Amino acid sequence: MDPGISLELQQVTKRYAGHTAVRKLSLRVPRGAIYGLLGPNGAGKTTTIRMVLGIVQPDEGSITVLGNPEGGWKASHRIGYLPEERGLYRKMKVLDLLTFLAEAKGVRRATARRDAESWLERLGLSAWKVHKIDDLSKGMQQKVQFIATLLHRPELVILDEPFAGLDPVNSQVLKDIVREVAQGGATILFSTHVMEQAERLCDSVCIIARGEKVLDGSLAEVKQTHRGRHVALAVAGGVASIDSLLADRALVARADNYGNYAEIELAEGADPQRLLQLLVQTGVQVTRYEITEPSLHKIFLDRVGAEAAVAAASGNE
Repeated sequence: MDPGISLELQQVTKRYAGHTAVRKLSLRVPRGAIYGLLGPNGAGKTTTIRMVLGIVQPDEGSITVLGNPEGGWKASHRIGYLPEERGLYRKMKVLDLLTFLAEAKGVRRATARRDAESWLERLGLSAWKVHKIDDLSKGMQQKVQFIATLLHRPELVILDEPFAGLDPVNSQVLKDIVREVAQGGATILFSTHVMEQAERLCDSVCIIARGEKVLDGSLAEVKQTHRGRHVALAVAGGVASIDSLLADRALVARADNYGNYAEIELAEGADPQRLLQLLVQTGVQVTRYEITEPSLHKIFLDRVGAEAAVAAASGNE
């Protein structure tokens, strides 16, 4: 295995009772990257993670983790995993639990306790260290589980929807830590269905849908490949006021209306200046008109489909 690659899947397939959860999935995650495993709920992301960790075995294909061709179970002490579901011992005290979990990964007790206290202070939980997990809010529990994921200083960090249940301030704190950990040399595999989070955080992405890979590559490459004539548009009073103009297929191939603004893909051969001129002629107040590359959400919508995108945004299967 290439020493510059932390994780490699080759033609991996997993079936459950006649249902194919993952089909012939191949990907390579570079060391030190923040790599997004993206897709709607039910796409196969969690099944892929469980195969990487060795919790379940693939029916076909191979998985190499941190140089181990037998998968993640051989390198579990070098992996940190934050599952989407909370898995904390609810009756244990916070500091005792973190110390115990770090010891289970091979960290000496004194070191584990010292580092846990440092993390608790950094994330504003010092006052809760002698409280039971049950006493904590859902957001606090998520931060404790996040600490547990990093406490043994893993080389590969797997985060499955890590910001679920967190307010914007705490989400940003954790995102900053994720970047810091990656800059320190660890590899981050970040699974989410929230494209905006992935676009702000990831270096490279792989989008899967219905168990199959739709695309992968660096974020810059993905956007370059899908670059077209895209315009970000906002008008006073909302985009609905110009629906008739956006329905003109000689100008606009597609318009994704988000209420206050729209992402527009111009028709083949259409002049973006002509669209702007017509907007001004309607008398609306244009507050934003920017020729831009498509957002990751827009690419996801185009490649996965509107139905799957709606399911991803709502958190439904």
